[in-house]
Amino acid sequence: MLQRHVDRLPDILNLRDVEVVLSTESLVVTEFARHFPSAALLPTVGERSVHVEFAESRKDIGAAQRLRYTVFAGEMGARLHNRIPGLDHDRFDAYCQHLIVRNAVDEVVGCTRILTASAAQRLGGFYSQTEFDLTPILTLPGQLMEIGRTCIRADYRNGATINALWSGLAAFIAIHQIDYLIGCASIPLGEHGLAAQALYTELAQRHLVTESLRVKPHLPLPRGDGPVPPRCAIPPLLKACLRLGAQIGGEPCLDADSQVADMLILLFTVRIERRYARHFLDRYQ
Repeated sequence: MLQRHVDRLPDILNLRDVEVVLSTESLVVTEFARHFPSAALLPTVGERSVHVEFAESRKDIGAAQRLRYTVFAGEMGARLHNRIPGLDHDRFDAYCQHLIVRNAVDEVVGCTRILTASAAQRLGGFYSQTEFDLTPILTLPGQLMEIGRTCIRADYRNGATINALWSGLAAFIAIHQIDYLIGCASIPLGEHGLAAQALYTELAQRHLVTESLRVKPHLPLPRGDGPVPPRCAIPPLLKACLRLGAQIGGEPCLDADSQVADMLILLFTVRIERRYARHFLDRYQ
């Protein structure tokens, strides 16, 4: 199944093709972006304030891709397969709606991207399908969307920026009546993958989906032997997802390029914790 999806994916990474693709598919989504009430969500008050909006142009998308490159390649040392220097781009970008967080001087300090089921169908599959067999989840009734390539600039990794991203996602979920949200959450590997395995084991005790919905990684973590490592902190973005009511879809997948382990996250939007639903969702009902 995975190979069939990969074979169908358009090769947009040719330098000559990137601008053409971004100038067509990506700009189709801007009608929604132009009507998105960002100012009503998080007004910009004070020099450290932030607000959220959807990308309306290739320039906006490029700013998000530059931030992704800074975080993933510059900070994390990920091996990216980009052909445009300084940008983290891939074949999925052209089919996504890009959510960006700006600071008071209009810099992009956070971003994520949304891939709807209809866009994934045109593309040939979700990004998560390159890492997991999603068959159990794809059989769920209702509307599904995927988020990915989420990152925040180092000096803005705080609750306000994460809240801004979730406010934008909540608007999209409510307006488009999304039933399920999926995505890949990265956790540190540690030596021989032991830290990732230990953190997964800990989180699975409380947050693992029912057996009928569990996905299988295409590249499972190697089973290493050794002493149990010190407890690894839960990455802030993953912690935010779990607080909202997200669950872990099963065993992690090894991301060799980024040297991290990815866990499939599944969120039933009707199960969003009530205290967060009041903050993020109720204004759009």
